[in-house]
Amino acid sequence: MAHLIRHKITNKLTNAAHTVSHKSQAKVSGVFARLGFQAATDEEGLGFAECDDLDYDYRQGMQMDVLRGEEEEGGDMEGEGELEGDTRYQRDGTGQRQSTLKSGGSLEEDKPKITSWEAGWNVTNAIQGMFVLGLPYAILHGGYLGLFLIIFAAVVCCYTGKILIACLYEENEDGIKVRVRDSYVDIANACCAPRFPALGGHVVNVAQIIELVMTCILYVVVSGNLMYNSFPSFPVSQKAWSVLATAALLPCAFLKNLKAVSKFSLLCTLAHFVINILVIAYCLSRAREWAWEKVKFYIDVKKFPISIGIIVFSYTSQIFLPSLEGNMQKPSEFHCMMDWTHITACVLKGLFALVAYLTWADATKEVITDNLPSTIRAVVNLFLVSKALLSYPLPFFAAVEVLEKSLFQDGGRALFPDCYGPGGQLKTWGLGLRVGLVVFTLLMAVFVPHFALLMGLTGSLTGAGLCFLLPSLFHLKLQWRNLLWHHVFFDVSIFVIGGICAISGLIHSIEGLIEAFRYNIHD
Repeated sequence: MAHLIRHKITNKLTNAAHTVSHKSQAKVSGVFARLGFQAATDEEGLGFAECDDLDYDYRQGMQMDVLRGEEEEGGDMEGEGELEGDTRYQRDGTGQRQSTLKSGGSLEEDKPKITSWEAGWNVTNAIQGMFVLGLPYAILHGGYLGLFLIIFAAVVCCYTGKILIACLYEENEDGIKVRVRDSYVDIANACCAPRFPALGGHVVNVAQIIELVMTCILYVVVSGNLMYNSFPSFPVSQKAWSVLATAALLPCAFLKNLKAVSKFSLLCTLAHFVINILVIAYCLSRAREWAWEKVKFYIDVKKFPISIGIIVFSYTSQIFLPSLEGNMQKPSEFHCMMDWTHITACVLKGLFALVAYLTWADATKEVITDNLPSTIRAVVNLFLVSKALLSYPLPFFAAVEVLEKSLFQDGGRALFPDCYGPGGQLKTWGLGLRVGLVVFTLLMAVFVPHFALLMGLTGSLTGAGLCFLLPSLFHLKLQWRNLLWHHVFFDVSIFVIGGICAISGLIHSIEGLIEAFRYNIHD
């Protein structure tokens, strides 16, 4: 009996010593986390071996196993939806992560996934859109350095897309990478935790809204520009064409989903590729007149920074990459998909920009189709206007969703009440928000009808931030313990170069807009 009592006392003392040791280790790791050497991920739901109380994890895992068994017996969950150990519960005891469940209790894995080819098609749509029409204008002010920048931007944006996805994952105590975050906003919030847990999300949301709204404005601007240059003999100004284009876009205010619009997505993209081929074919027909001597190594110091913004903006896709990777059938193929999409984009953009510039040299305009002969310009531009108008609902709907989730929620969770009624009907202020956003894009397009300058401004303001600065900063913060020296070097270099390009492009874009207003310069 005495031996049994002594054995129990010894076990309790040993367990207490281990508990103190683990907690001390957690405190030390927490100090380093506050200094920025590793992310303080304790609030996010997974316990990692470096800073966790293993006994706590074990107890929580046992509790979740019991809860899972009770739920399965009660029939509230499907049998195949088993939880995966500690990757499916939160450390603060709040239970399963919301991202793992859909409404109704079925697991998110039940949703149809997309293949790597379909994911690549989505990325291609984002980085091979209408805004490649401004790339020859970038070559006009940058020469061979502009071509190099097209290649450099493709490499950097591909890399930052990969490291952004890496920030969605953390290693558990078994050294296995598990997805603990779902979006760009989650990554930003993780970097600012624990002191400012929502600051990063607000910054990313503001940047997303600016970029999405500016994209909508650019679609209206390019529509007015293309129509004005297609029918110069008509007594209709570019601003009036923009108003007519916006009138056709007003039904977007009533959109509740994108099912009706998505049917035209593939057709629009194919039409855009056909238009690019027609432009290149016309340029090749004039190959004997190409002005190779005009492509030089010097740059226009005042206007080249604007070209940097144009090029960067044409590669922006980081906003939706976390969602895209989360919906892939094989997330392990994400890196390969990013490689071939950006290599393809780099080759096509470089060839398109160079061939178009060689054809028109110093006469290259902000929207390259304006250089085409009037006989084919009208046909090509009409196709482009159709594509612009059909592309407008996508960024518009995304901007509305971000605004609604940030500002319009019931229960005191946001500044204003929800935009939707109990039956899903759109309330008056919700409709007012949407109509107001459409009208705002029109007003901006009317008063600032400068496609290249607006594109450069947007690329410098939000494109560089979302594609260069924030991914590299988040990668350093969240993955610091796992980075090799060359990863740190790449991230710091991208942050510094991206910061310089962003500030320079922003200043010169604003100067260009001021000059355009001062001297009443029209596109």
